[in-house]
Amino acid sequence: MNLRSLPKLRDSLSFLYVEHCRIERDTNALQKFDDVGVTHIPVASLGVLLLGPGTAITHEAVKVATENGCSLVWTGEHGVRAYAQGMGETRSAARLLRQAALHAHTESRAAVVIRMYEKRFGEVVAPGTTIEQIRGREGVRVRTAYQRASRDFGVAWSGRTYDRGNWSTASPVNRALSCAAACLYGICHCAIISAGYSPALGFIHTGKLLSFVYDVADLYRIDLAVPIAFEVAALHDRGELTHIEREVRLRCRDVFRRAELLDHVVKDIDELMQPEEAELERARTLLDAADDPPAGLWDPAGEEVAGGVNHGGDDP
Repeated sequence: MNLRSLPKLRDSLSFLYVEHCRIERDTNALQKFDDVGVTHIPVASLGVLLLGPGTAITHEAVKVATENGCSLVWTGEHGVRAYAQGMGETRSAARLLRQAALHAHTESRAAVVIRMYEKRFGEVVAPGTTIEQIRGREGVRVRTAYQRASRDFGVAWSGRTYDRGNWSTASPVNRALSCAAACLYGICHCAIISAGYSPALGFIHTGKLLSFVYDVADLYRIDLAVPIAFEVAALHDRGELTHIEREVRLRCRDVFRRAELLDHVVKDIDELMQPEEAELERARTLLDAADDPPAGLWDPAGEEVAGGVNHGGDDP
């Protein structure tokens, strides 16, 4: 067996955030130079390295990070992120080919979507449920989670709104939610690359190069990221801390470790990528329920004419 096809992401540290420093290579590890001094970074056991404002990194440092399957994430003051990664920890394309095959066929893609929603709901999606009903249930679940967190932590909640161009005007809880989401995205992105999947081939989300990252992160967002964000926002509102983003990162690091996130995420993805025949049958039912009648045709008399009809009668 080729052991390179079985990366041990679960044995890695989750992530490390650095800023206002210089990162250089030190044999097969990294070193951080800043005003405090020199810090050794064991990149071989690190999942994600978050590079904040004022960070410089050498070519050799990037090379050793990518060789060891460590994702590099550049983060800006306004939450703008750019990703770079090497080949991950596997040299096998088996998982990517499986993902592409499931993504390419409507029924198998729908089956994976059902599996994803069921994992988030914690219950089975009944046969005959339409995709619109599933989305509606997920919307209610997310809204309820925010309302519950608002009540539990005593933080006012008026919705997930902020201006990307003016980050400082966002409410503390929205800033905390965005920061927690960024940490979660980084971990999920690292896991996807490390296991050999594509971050772009999403099943629920689509059209973005990180669509699958958003799919996977949604499996854990409500249980892990949301409580952290509201708790930190509550501390800020009481005047017990000022640096929201830093506190969120520290708490995400600890919570992800206690939840053994790195141990679960690749296993969860692998399970999602193995729909059974019964789930494919339910997917067919879902797709049948989603079939819309043919669109109508415009008529100058002002009334819509039925579509999907051969208006030529019996003529060929």
